[in-house]
Amino acid sequence: MKNPLHYQLSEYDCGPTSMLNGISYLFSREEIPPEVIRNTMLYCLDCYSAEGVQGKSGTSKAAMMFLSNWLNGFGKIGQLSISSHYLSGKSVYLGKESHINDALCRGGAVVVRLFYDEPHYVLLTGVKDGKILMFDPYYREEPFEESDIENVNNHETSYNRIVPEKYFNREELLLYSLGPTKDREAVLLFNEDTKLTEDKTIEYFI
Repeated sequence: MKNPLHYQLSEYDCGPTSMLNGISYLFSREEIPPEVIRNTMLYCLDCYSAEGVQGKSGTSKAAMMFLSNWLNGFGKIGQLSISSHYLSGKSVYLGKESHINDALCRGGAVVVRLFYDEPHYVLLTGVKDGKILMFDPYYREEPFEESDIENVNNHETSYNRIVPEKYFNREELLLYSLGPTKDREAVLLFNEDTKLTEDKTIEYFI
């Protein structure tokens, strides 16, 4: 059974929430070991605020890289049919020959760091007609001023936003932009049992 994706519980936990949403999107509830949930929360929320409070500056890129590597190793020992790959810098963009687009077209999920008033993690789950299907864990009821960004309420297990691809590649710190190239990061996640390959589909492309 697939669970609905969930929203962050505070102003700070978009990182672990998006990673757990990626796993929930790829696997049924019965398949997910509790160790994955425990370690995702353990490794994230590692940044200290200016007042010295742990977690109040969210999750660091180092923690996301570590978690990605741990998940990949966890998959290799056969505990969950998962693979994970961490991207940073100029390899993080959307469009032709993008690793992100490739992952989404092959049934994967991608956690990206982008801008939403401040650095913020979201989950990408698909691409369709030049638009990205995204689950933003920051709960919002009001519509966006940008008329081409859609709030969606009837796809609880996969996405709650539809965002044109053009928003992401901007280097300026604007809504849903990936921002400066040097600061970009993404985590590619796959269920190895369902990942599309050249052998499994004629629609595979990069």
